[in-house]
Amino acid sequence: MIKFGVVYDGILKQLGRTLIASTAWCLPDIAGAATDAGPGLVLTGEWVGIAALAIFVLAYALVIAEETLHLRKSKPVMVAAGIIWSLVALGYAQIGDTHTAGEAVRHNLLEFAEIFLFLLAAMTYINTMEEVGMFVALKAWLVSKGFSLRTIFWITGGLAFCISPFADNLTTALLMATVVMTVGGNNVRFVTVACVNIVVAANAGGAFSPFGDITTLMVWQKGVVKFHEFFHLFGPSFTNWVIPAAIMSFTVPNTQPAALRESGELQKGAWMVLGLFFLTITMAVLGHNFLHLPPVMGMMTGLGLLKLYGYYLKTRGPLALRRPTEGPEEARLEVDEAVVTSPPHTPFDIFKALERAEWDTLMFFYGIILCVGGLATMGYLAILANVLYVDLGPTTANVLVGVLSAVIDNIPVMFAVLSMSPDMSHGQWLLVTLTAGVGGSLLSIGSAAGVAVMGQARGMYTFFSHLKWSWAVALGFAGSIWVHLMVNASLFH
Repeated sequence: MIKFGVVYDGILKQLGRTLIASTAWCLPDIAGAATDAGPGLVLTGEWVGIAALAIFVLAYALVIAEETLHLRKSKPVMVAAGIIWSLVALGYAQIGDTHTAGEAVRHNLLEFAEIFLFLLAAMTYINTMEEVGMFVALKAWLVSKGFSLRTIFWITGGLAFCISPFADNLTTALLMATVVMTVGGNNVRFVTVACVNIVVAANAGGAFSPFGDITTLMVWQKGVVKFHEFFHLFGPSFTNWVIPAAIMSFTVPNTQPAALRESGELQKGAWMVLGLFFLTITMAVLGHNFLHLPPVMGMMTGLGLLKLYGYYLKTRGPLALRRPTEGPEEARLEVDEAVVTSPPHTPFDIFKALERAEWDTLMFFYGIILCVGGLATMGYLAILANVLYVDLGPTTANVLVGVLSAVIDNIPVMFAVLSMSPDMSHGQWLLVTLTAGVGGSLLSIGSAAGVAVMGQARGMYTFFSHLKWSWAVALGFAGSIWVHLMVNASLFH
Protein backbone atom coordinates (compact mmCIF):
# COMPACT_ATOMS: atom_id res chain seq x y z
CA MET A 1 0.00 0.00 0.00
CA ILE A 2 2.94 2.31 0.63
CA LYS A 3 3.98 1.80 -2.98
CA PHE A 4 0.42 2.47 -4.11
CA GLY A 5 0.40 5.77 -2.24
CA VAL A 6 3.78 6.69 -3.67
CA VAL A 7 2.46 6.13 -7.21
CA TYR A 8 -0.43 8.51 -6.59
CA ASP A 9 1.79 11.04 -4.89
CA GLY A 10 4.32 10.86 -7.69
CA ILE A 11 1.60 11.46 -10.27
CA LEU A 12 0.38 14.50 -8.39
CA LYS A 13 3.85 15.95 -8.06
CA GLN A 14 4.78 15.24 -11.65
CA LEU A 15 1.70 16.56 -13.36
CA GLY A 16 0.85 19.35 -10.97
CA ARG A 17 -2.54 20.70 -10.13
CA THR A 18 -3.12 22.45 -13.43
CA LEU A 19 -1.91 19.60 -15.60
CA ILE A 20 -4.00 17.10 -13.65
CA ALA A 21 -7.13 19.03 -14.39
CA SER A 22 -6.28 19.53 -18.03
CA THR A 23 -5.37 15.87 -18.50
CA ALA A 24 -8.66 14.66 -17.05
CA TRP A 25 -10.66 17.13 -19.13
CA CYS A 26 -8.77 16.08 -22.26
CA LEU A 27 -9.82 12.47 -21.60
CA PRO A 28 -13.58 12.75 -21.22
CA ASP A 29 -14.23 9.14 -22.21
CA ILE A 30 -11.93 7.78 -19.54
CA ALA A 31 -13.11 10.23 -16.92
CA GLY A 32 -16.73 9.47 -17.65
CA ALA A 33 -16.08 5.74 -17.50
CA ALA A 34 -14.29 6.09 -14.21
CA THR A 35 -17.17 7.79 -12.53
CA ASP A 36 -20.16 6.38 -14.44
CA ALA A 37 -22.01 9.43 -13.11
CA GLY A 38 -21.76 13.15 -13.21
CA PRO A 39 -20.13 15.55 -15.63
CA GLY A 40 -16.58 14.56 -14.73
CA LEU A 41 -15.70 17.30 -12.24
CA VAL A 42 -12.03 16.94 -11.25
CA LEU A 43 -11.36 17.32 -7.53
CA THR A 44 -7.90 15.76 -7.37
CA GLY A 45 -6.15 19.09 -6.99
CA GLU A 46 -8.62 20.47 -4.43
CA TRP A 47 -8.25 20.04 -0.69
CA VAL A 48 -11.21 17.63 -0.60
CA GLY A 49 -9.52 15.37 -3.14
CA ILE A 50 -6.18 15.38 -1.35
CA ALA A 51 -7.90 14.71 1.99
CA ALA A 52 -9.89 11.82 0.49
CA LEU A 53 -6.75 10.20 -0.89
CA ALA A 54 -4.95 10.59 2.45
CA ILE A 55 -7.88 9.00 4.28
CA PHE A 56 -7.92 6.05 1.89
CA VAL A 57 -4.16 5.50 2.29
CA LEU A 58 -4.51 5.64 6.09
CA ALA A 59 -7.45 3.22 6.08
CA TYR A 60 -5.63 0.75 3.88
CA ALA A 61 -2.53 0.98 6.05
CA LEU A 62 -4.73 -0.18 8.93
CA VAL A 63 -5.99 -3.03 6.75
CA ILE A 64 -2.42 -4.16 6.07
CA ALA A 65 -1.67 -4.03 9.80
CA GLU A 66 -4.69 -6.19 10.65
CA GLU A 67 -2.63 -9.06 12.04
CA THR A 68 -0.60 -6.72 14.24
CA LEU A 69 -3.42 -4.50 15.47
CA HIS A 70 -6.07 -7.24 15.61
CA LEU A 71 -8.42 -4.75 13.99
CA ARG A 72 -10.84 -6.29 11.52
CA LYS A 73 -10.12 -5.06 8.00
CA SER A 74 -13.70 -3.98 7.33
CA LYS A 75 -13.79 -1.36 10.08
CA PRO A 76 -11.33 1.26 8.76
CA VAL A 77 -12.52 1.06 5.14
CA MET A 78 -16.18 1.40 6.13
CA VAL A 79 -15.40 4.58 8.05
CA ALA A 80 -13.18 5.83 5.23
CA ALA A 81 -15.97 5.24 2.70
CA GLY A 82 -18.35 7.48 4.64
CA ILE A 83 -15.80 10.26 4.98
CA ILE A 84 -14.68 10.08 1.33
CA TRP A 85 -18.22 10.36 0.01
CA SER A 86 -18.90 13.25 2.39
CA LEU A 87 -15.91 15.00 0.84
CA VAL A 88 -17.18 14.17 -2.66
CA ALA A 89 -20.57 15.67 -1.83
CA LEU A 90 -18.90 18.73 -0.30
CA GLY A 91 -16.74 19.23 -3.40
CA TYR A 92 -19.74 19.16 -5.71
CA ALA A 93 -21.79 21.33 -3.35
CA GLN A 94 -19.13 24.05 -3.67
CA ILE A 95 -20.18 24.52 -7.31
CA GLY A 96 -23.87 24.27 -6.49
CA ASP A 97 -24.31 20.64 -7.62
CA THR A 98 -26.31 18.73 -5.01
CA HIS A 99 -27.34 15.76 -7.17
CA THR A 100 -24.27 14.19 -8.81
CA ALA A 101 -22.68 12.82 -5.62
CA GLY A 102 -25.91 11.09 -4.61
CA GLU A 103 -26.36 9.55 -8.06
CA ALA A 104 -22.77 8.33 -8.08
CA VAL A 105 -22.96 6.70 -4.65
CA ARG A 106 -26.23 4.97 -5.57
CA HIS A 107 -24.51 3.53 -8.64
CA ASN A 108 -21.73 2.11 -6.43
CA LEU A 109 -24.23 0.76 -3.92
CA LEU A 110 -26.05 -1.08 -6.71
CA GLU A 111 -22.80 -2.73 -7.82
CA PHE A 112 -22.06 -3.74 -4.23
CA ALA A 113 -25.58 -5.08 -3.65
CA GLU A 114 -25.41 -7.40 -6.66
CA ILE A 115 -22.07 -8.91 -5.67
CA PHE A 116 -22.92 -8.96 -1.95
CA LEU A 117 -26.08 -11.03 -2.45
CA PHE A 118 -24.28 -13.31 -4.93
CA LEU A 119 -21.48 -13.99 -2.43
CA LEU A 120 -23.92 -14.41 0.45
CA ALA A 121 -25.76 -17.15 -1.46
CA ALA A 122 -22.49 -18.86 -2.44
CA MET A 123 -21.09 -18.70 1.11
CA THR A 124 -24.31 -20.15 2.52
CA TYR A 125 -24.09 -23.11 0.15
CA ILE A 126 -20.44 -23.72 1.05
CA ASN A 127 -21.22 -23.57 4.78
CA THR A 128 -24.16 -25.94 4.30
CA MET A 129 -22.00 -28.43 2.40
CA GLU A 130 -19.53 -28.25 5.27
CA GLU A 131 -22.29 -29.01 7.77
CA VAL A 132 -23.56 -32.03 5.85
CA GLY A 133 -20.05 -33.51 5.92
CA MET A 134 -18.92 -33.05 2.32
CA PHE A 135 -15.50 -31.67 3.17
CA VAL A 136 -14.92 -33.94 6.17
CA ALA A 137 -15.67 -37.01 4.07
CA LEU A 138 -13.22 -35.89 1.38
CA LYS A 139 -10.52 -35.27 3.96
CA ALA A 140 -11.11 -38.65 5.62
CA TRP A 141 -10.80 -40.45 2.27
CA LEU A 142 -7.52 -38.74 1.46
CA VAL A 143 -5.75 -39.33 4.78
CA SER A 144 -6.88 -42.94 5.13
CA LYS A 145 -5.63 -44.23 1.74
CA GLY A 146 -1.94 -44.36 2.64
CA PHE A 147 -0.73 -42.33 -0.33
CA SER A 148 2.94 -41.34 -0.52
CA LEU A 149 3.90 -37.79 0.37
CA ARG A 150 4.58 -36.94 -3.27
CA THR A 151 1.22 -38.35 -4.28
CA ILE A 152 -0.51 -36.32 -1.56
CA PHE A 153 1.37 -33.27 -2.83
CA TRP A 154 -0.04 -33.72 -6.35
CA ILE A 155 -3.53 -34.84 -5.26
CA THR A 156 -4.07 -31.90 -2.89
CA GLY A 157 -2.76 -29.44 -5.47
CA GLY A 158 -4.88 -30.97 -8.21
CA LEU A 159 -8.01 -30.99 -6.05
CA ALA A 160 -7.38 -27.38 -5.02
CA PHE A 161 -7.16 -26.45 -8.69
CA CYS A 162 -10.35 -28.36 -9.57
CA ILE A 163 -12.51 -27.44 -6.56
CA SER A 164 -11.74 -23.71 -6.36
CA PRO A 165 -13.59 -22.87 -9.63
CA PHE A 166 -16.81 -23.89 -7.88
CA ALA A 167 -16.07 -23.24 -4.21
CA ASP A 168 -14.11 -20.17 -3.21
CA ASN A 169 -10.32 -20.49 -3.15
CA LEU A 170 -10.18 -19.70 0.59
CA THR A 171 -12.33 -22.68 1.64
CA THR A 172 -10.55 -24.96 -0.82
CA ALA A 173 -7.09 -23.98 0.43
CA LEU A 174 -8.04 -24.50 4.08
CA LEU A 175 -9.48 -27.95 3.37
CA MET A 176 -6.43 -29.16 1.46
CA ALA A 177 -4.03 -27.62 4.01
CA THR A 178 -5.76 -29.63 6.74
CA VAL A 179 -5.10 -32.79 4.75
CA VAL A 180 -1.36 -32.15 4.30
CA MET A 181 -0.97 -31.16 7.95
CA THR A 182 -2.71 -34.36 9.06
CA VAL A 183 -0.58 -36.56 6.80
CA GLY A 184 2.67 -34.62 7.16
CA GLY A 185 2.58 -34.26 10.93
CA ASN A 186 5.87 -32.75 12.09
CA ASN A 187 7.47 -32.91 8.65
CA VAL A 188 7.84 -29.13 8.32
CA ARG A 189 9.57 -29.31 4.94
CA PHE A 190 6.74 -31.30 3.35
CA VAL A 191 3.94 -29.24 4.93
CA THR A 192 5.59 -25.98 3.82
CA VAL A 193 6.04 -26.99 0.19
CA ALA A 194 2.60 -28.60 0.03
CA CYS A 195 0.95 -25.45 1.43
CA VAL A 196 2.70 -23.26 -1.15
CA ASN A 197 1.47 -25.65 -3.84
CA ILE A 198 -2.11 -25.53 -2.51
CA VAL A 199 -2.23 -21.72 -2.35
CA VAL A 200 -0.92 -21.41 -5.92
CA ALA A 201 -3.32 -24.10 -7.18
CA ALA A 202 -6.37 -22.61 -5.43
CA ASN A 203 -5.68 -19.14 -6.82
CA ALA A 204 -4.96 -20.51 -10.31
CA GLY A 205 -8.12 -22.62 -10.34
CA GLY A 206 -10.23 -19.67 -9.28
CA ALA A 207 -8.93 -17.52 -12.14
CA PHE A 208 -10.78 -19.30 -14.97
CA SER A 209 -14.23 -19.32 -13.37
CA PRO A 210 -16.58 -16.51 -12.31
CA PHE A 211 -17.26 -18.48 -9.11
CA GLY A 212 -13.63 -19.04 -8.16
CA ASP A 213 -12.67 -15.57 -6.93
CA ILE A 214 -14.30 -12.25 -6.14
CA THR A 215 -12.30 -10.54 -8.90
CA THR A 216 -13.55 -12.93 -11.60
CA LEU A 217 -17.08 -12.52 -10.25
CA MET A 218 -16.78 -8.73 -10.56
CA VAL A 219 -15.60 -9.03 -14.16
CA TRP A 220 -18.51 -11.34 -15.02
CA GLN A 221 -21.12 -9.26 -13.21
CA LYS A 222 -19.85 -6.15 -15.01
CA GLY A 223 -20.50 -7.87 -18.34
CA VAL A 224 -16.95 -7.35 -19.59
CA VAL A 225 -16.33 -11.09 -20.08
CA LYS A 226 -19.04 -13.66 -20.80
CA PHE A 227 -19.29 -16.89 -18.83
CA HIS A 228 -17.93 -19.22 -21.52
CA GLU A 229 -15.07 -16.84 -22.30
CA PHE A 230 -13.49 -17.46 -18.91
CA PHE A 231 -12.55 -20.94 -20.05
CA HIS A 232 -10.03 -19.41 -22.44
CA LEU A 233 -7.99 -18.98 -19.26
CA PHE A 234 -7.93 -22.68 -18.35
CA GLY A 235 -4.62 -23.33 -20.12
CA PRO A 236 -2.86 -20.25 -18.70
CA SER A 237 -4.23 -20.98 -15.22
CA PHE A 238 -3.08 -24.60 -15.38
CA THR A 239 0.36 -23.43 -16.50
CA ASN A 240 0.48 -21.02 -13.57
CA TRP A 241 0.04 -23.93 -11.16
CA VAL A 242 1.86 -26.80 -12.83
CA ILE A 243 5.22 -25.04 -13.39
CA PRO A 244 5.97 -24.25 -9.73
CA ALA A 245 4.33 -27.54 -8.68
CA ALA A 246 6.68 -29.54 -10.92
CA ILE A 247 9.70 -27.66 -9.57
CA MET A 248 8.69 -28.06 -5.91
CA SER A 249 7.75 -31.74 -6.31
CA PHE A 250 11.42 -32.70 -6.62
CA THR A 251 11.93 -31.70 -2.98
CA VAL A 252 9.08 -33.94 -1.77
CA PRO A 253 10.18 -37.48 -0.82
CA ASN A 254 8.30 -40.43 -2.26
CA THR A 255 8.05 -42.06 1.16
CA GLN A 256 4.78 -43.56 2.29
CA PRO A 257 3.62 -42.61 5.79
CA ALA A 258 1.33 -44.92 7.70
CA ALA A 259 -2.31 -44.62 6.74
CA LEU A 260 -4.35 -42.78 9.34
CA ARG A 261 -7.72 -44.00 10.48
CA GLU A 262 -10.20 -41.26 10.04
CA SER A 263 -13.87 -41.50 9.20
CA GLY A 264 -16.20 -38.98 7.69
CA GLU A 265 -19.86 -39.71 7.13
CA LEU A 266 -22.08 -37.83 4.75
CA GLN A 267 -25.20 -36.74 6.55
CA LYS A 268 -28.74 -36.97 5.28
CA GLY A 269 -29.37 -34.66 2.35
CA ALA A 270 -25.70 -34.09 1.45
CA TRP A 271 -26.00 -35.11 -2.20
CA MET A 272 -29.20 -33.14 -2.58
CA VAL A 273 -27.44 -30.01 -1.28
CA LEU A 274 -24.63 -30.54 -3.78
CA GLY A 275 -27.17 -30.99 -6.58
CA LEU A 276 -28.98 -27.80 -5.58
CA PHE A 277 -25.66 -25.96 -5.62
CA PHE A 278 -24.96 -26.92 -9.23
CA LEU A 279 -28.57 -26.17 -10.16
CA THR A 280 -28.13 -22.70 -8.64
CA ILE A 281 -24.97 -22.08 -10.65
CA THR A 282 -26.78 -23.24 -13.79
CA MET A 283 -29.67 -20.85 -13.14
CA ALA A 284 -27.28 -17.96 -12.62
CA VAL A 285 -25.43 -18.68 -15.86
CA LEU A 286 -28.49 -19.34 -18.03
CA GLY A 287 -30.41 -16.39 -16.61
CA HIS A 288 -27.50 -14.09 -17.37
CA ASN A 289 -26.73 -15.47 -20.83
CA PHE A 290 -30.25 -15.90 -22.24
CA LEU A 291 -32.55 -13.71 -20.15
CA HIS A 292 -29.96 -10.96 -19.61
CA LEU A 293 -30.71 -10.89 -15.88
CA PRO A 294 -28.01 -10.22 -13.28
CA PRO A 295 -26.43 -13.52 -12.10
CA VAL A 296 -27.49 -12.69 -8.56
CA MET A 297 -31.10 -13.49 -9.50
CA GLY A 298 -30.23 -17.12 -10.18
CA MET A 299 -28.13 -17.35 -7.02
CA MET A 300 -30.83 -15.92 -4.76
CA THR A 301 -33.46 -18.19 -6.32
CA GLY A 302 -31.17 -21.13 -5.63
CA LEU A 303 -30.71 -19.94 -2.06
CA GLY A 304 -34.49 -19.94 -1.71
CA LEU A 305 -34.58 -23.57 -2.92
CA LEU A 306 -31.92 -24.47 -0.37
CA LYS A 307 -33.97 -22.86 2.40
CA LEU A 308 -37.05 -24.83 1.33
CA TYR A 309 -35.03 -28.05 1.36
CA GLY A 310 -33.68 -27.09 4.77
CA TYR A 311 -37.25 -26.82 5.98
CA TYR A 312 -37.92 -30.32 4.66
CA LEU A 313 -34.93 -31.68 6.56
CA LYS A 314 -35.82 -29.78 9.70
CA THR A 315 -39.35 -31.19 9.84
CA ARG A 316 -38.51 -34.89 9.37
CA GLY A 317 -38.42 -35.64 13.11
CA PRO A 318 -35.46 -37.06 15.09
CA LEU A 319 -33.82 -38.43 11.93
CA ALA A 320 -33.57 -34.95 10.41
CA LEU A 321 -30.17 -33.51 9.60
CA ARG A 322 -28.70 -32.38 12.90
CA ARG A 323 -25.69 -30.39 14.01
CA PRO A 324 -24.08 -29.73 17.44
CA THR A 325 -25.25 -26.58 19.15
CA GLU A 326 -22.70 -23.96 20.12
CA GLY A 327 -21.86 -23.36 23.75
CA PRO A 328 -20.31 -25.22 26.68
CA GLU A 329 -23.56 -26.86 27.87
CA GLU A 330 -23.81 -30.65 27.80
CA ALA A 331 -26.79 -32.99 28.02
CA ARG A 332 -26.57 -35.58 30.76
CA LEU A 333 -28.12 -39.00 30.16
CA GLU A 334 -28.46 -41.66 32.86
CA VAL A 335 -27.89 -45.20 31.59
CA ASP A 336 -27.79 -48.12 34.06
CA GLU A 337 -26.92 -45.77 36.92
CA ALA A 338 -23.93 -44.44 34.97
CA VAL A 339 -23.88 -40.84 33.86
CA VAL A 340 -22.87 -40.32 30.22
CA THR A 341 -22.38 -36.86 28.72
CA SER A 342 -23.11 -36.03 25.11
CA PRO A 343 -23.45 -32.74 23.25
CA PRO A 344 -27.05 -31.71 22.62
CA HIS A 345 -28.28 -31.45 19.06
CA THR A 346 -30.77 -29.23 17.34
CA PRO A 347 -32.49 -29.69 13.98
CA PHE A 348 -30.74 -28.30 10.95
CA ASP A 349 -31.27 -24.57 10.51
CA ILE A 350 -30.33 -22.88 7.23
CA PHE A 351 -30.04 -19.54 9.00
CA LYS A 352 -27.08 -20.90 10.97
CA ALA A 353 -25.26 -21.33 7.67
CA LEU A 354 -26.21 -17.75 6.80
CA GLU A 355 -24.83 -16.50 10.11
CA ARG A 356 -21.48 -18.17 9.41
CA ALA A 357 -20.91 -16.21 6.20
CA GLU A 358 -17.69 -14.22 6.12
CA TRP A 359 -19.29 -10.97 7.19
CA ASP A 360 -16.00 -9.18 7.73
CA THR A 361 -15.05 -9.93 4.11
CA LEU A 362 -18.45 -8.79 2.84
CA MET A 363 -18.27 -5.53 4.80
CA PHE A 364 -14.67 -5.01 3.67
CA PHE A 365 -15.94 -5.41 0.13
CA TYR A 366 -18.53 -2.69 0.79
CA GLY A 367 -15.89 -0.31 2.13
CA ILE A 368 -13.49 -0.92 -0.76
CA ILE A 369 -16.12 -0.45 -3.48
CA LEU A 370 -17.34 2.78 -1.91
CA CYS A 371 -13.81 4.11 -1.28
CA VAL A 372 -12.56 3.38 -4.78
CA GLY A 373 -15.83 4.65 -6.25
CA GLY A 374 -15.45 7.92 -4.37
CA LEU A 375 -11.88 8.40 -5.59
CA ALA A 376 -13.06 7.60 -9.12
CA THR A 377 -15.77 10.26 -8.88
CA MET A 378 -13.12 12.77 -7.86
CA GLY A 379 -11.07 11.96 -10.98
CA TYR A 380 -8.17 9.92 -9.59
CA LEU A 381 -8.82 6.82 -11.66
CA ALA A 382 -9.03 8.83 -14.87
CA ILE A 383 -5.48 10.01 -14.23
CA LEU A 384 -4.27 6.54 -13.26
CA ALA A 385 -5.90 5.05 -16.36
CA ASN A 386 -4.02 7.54 -18.54
CA VAL A 387 -0.68 6.73 -16.92
CA LEU A 388 -1.16 2.94 -17.05
CA TYR A 389 -3.16 2.20 -20.17
CA VAL A 390 -2.08 5.08 -22.41
CA ASP A 391 1.53 5.75 -21.43
CA LEU A 392 2.58 2.17 -20.55
CA GLY A 393 0.18 0.26 -22.77
CA PRO A 394 -2.46 -2.32 -21.78
CA THR A 395 -0.23 -5.41 -21.72
CA THR A 396 2.36 -3.84 -19.41
CA ALA A 397 -0.37 -2.29 -17.28
CA ASN A 398 -2.24 -5.57 -16.88
CA VAL A 399 0.92 -7.43 -15.89
CA LEU A 400 1.65 -4.72 -13.31
CA VAL A 401 -1.88 -5.18 -11.95
CA GLY A 402 -0.97 -8.80 -11.22
CA VAL A 403 2.27 -7.87 -9.49
CA LEU A 404 0.48 -5.17 -7.51
CA SER A 405 -2.14 -7.67 -6.34
CA ALA A 406 0.61 -9.57 -4.52
CA VAL A 407 1.09 -6.56 -2.24
CA ILE A 408 -2.40 -5.06 -2.23
CA ASP A 409 -5.61 -7.06 -2.02
CA ASN A 410 -6.76 -7.86 -5.56
CA ILE A 411 -10.33 -6.71 -4.84
CA PRO A 412 -9.58 -2.95 -4.82
CA VAL A 413 -7.09 -3.38 -7.67
CA MET A 414 -9.62 -5.10 -9.93
CA PHE A 415 -12.45 -2.78 -8.96
CA ALA A 416 -10.20 0.17 -9.82
CA VAL A 417 -9.52 -1.31 -13.27
CA LEU A 418 -13.23 -1.92 -13.84
CA SER A 419 -13.98 1.63 -12.72
CA MET A 420 -11.35 3.01 -15.11
CA SER A 421 -12.99 0.93 -17.89
CA PRO A 422 -10.07 1.34 -20.31
CA ASP A 423 -10.75 0.58 -23.96
CA MET A 424 -9.19 -2.89 -24.31
CA SER A 425 -9.66 -5.99 -26.42
CA HIS A 426 -11.19 -9.16 -24.96
CA GLY A 427 -7.73 -10.67 -24.78
CA GLN A 428 -6.53 -7.82 -22.57
CA TRP A 429 -9.57 -8.09 -20.28
CA LEU A 430 -8.88 -11.78 -19.89
CA LEU A 431 -5.21 -10.97 -19.24
CA VAL A 432 -6.00 -8.62 -16.36
CA THR A 433 -8.50 -11.15 -15.00
CA LEU A 434 -5.76 -13.78 -15.07
CA THR A 435 -3.02 -11.64 -13.52
CA ALA A 436 -5.24 -10.23 -10.77
CA GLY A 437 -6.33 -13.76 -9.88
CA VAL A 438 -2.95 -15.49 -9.84
CA GLY A 439 -0.66 -12.57 -9.02
CA GLY A 440 -1.51 -12.87 -5.34
CA SER A 441 0.34 -16.21 -5.25
CA LEU A 442 3.68 -14.42 -5.56
CA LEU A 443 3.55 -13.68 -1.83
CA SER A 444 1.76 -15.48 0.99
CA ILE A 445 0.00 -12.24 1.94
CA GLY A 446 -1.17 -11.62 -1.62
CA SER A 447 -4.37 -13.67 -1.40
CA ALA A 448 -7.02 -14.62 1.12
CA ALA A 449 -6.05 -18.27 0.63
CA GLY A 450 -2.43 -17.58 1.56
CA VAL A 451 -3.29 -15.54 4.64
CA ALA A 452 -5.75 -18.19 5.86
CA VAL A 453 -3.30 -21.07 5.40
CA MET A 454 -0.61 -19.09 7.25
CA GLY A 455 -2.96 -18.92 10.21
CA GLN A 456 -3.82 -22.61 10.01
CA ALA A 457 -0.26 -23.91 9.51
CA ARG A 458 1.28 -21.42 11.89
CA GLY A 459 5.02 -21.95 12.30
CA MET A 460 5.26 -24.19 9.22
CA TYR A 461 3.87 -22.13 6.36
CA THR A 462 5.06 -18.57 6.86
CA PHE A 463 5.71 -15.44 4.81
CA PHE A 464 9.41 -16.28 4.45
CA SER A 465 8.87 -19.99 3.72
CA HIS A 466 6.61 -18.96 0.83
CA LEU A 467 9.07 -16.26 -0.24
CA LYS A 468 11.70 -18.98 -0.63
CA TRP A 469 9.63 -20.37 -3.52
CA SER A 470 8.46 -17.06 -4.97
CA TRP A 471 10.92 -17.42 -7.84
CA ALA A 472 9.23 -20.67 -8.91
CA VAL A 473 5.78 -19.07 -8.54
CA ALA A 474 7.02 -16.14 -10.63
CA LEU A 475 8.06 -18.57 -13.38
CA GLY A 476 4.52 -19.94 -13.37
CA PHE A 477 3.14 -16.39 -13.42
CA ALA A 478 5.29 -15.49 -16.43
CA GLY A 479 4.47 -18.81 -18.12
CA SER A 480 0.74 -18.27 -17.74
CA ILE A 481 0.99 -14.84 -19.37
CA TRP A 482 3.06 -16.25 -22.25
CA VAL A 483 0.57 -19.10 -22.81
CA HIS A 484 -2.32 -16.65 -22.83
CA LEU A 485 -0.58 -14.35 -25.33
CA MET A 486 0.18 -17.32 -27.58
CA VAL A 487 -2.94 -19.48 -27.32
CA ASN A 488 -5.46 -16.63 -27.20
CA ALA A 489 -3.68 -14.34 -29.67
CA SER A 490 -6.83 -14.01 -31.80
CA LEU A 491 -8.65 -12.33 -28.88
CA PHE A 492 -6.24 -9.39 -28.84
CA HIS A 493 -7.54 -7.88 -32.11
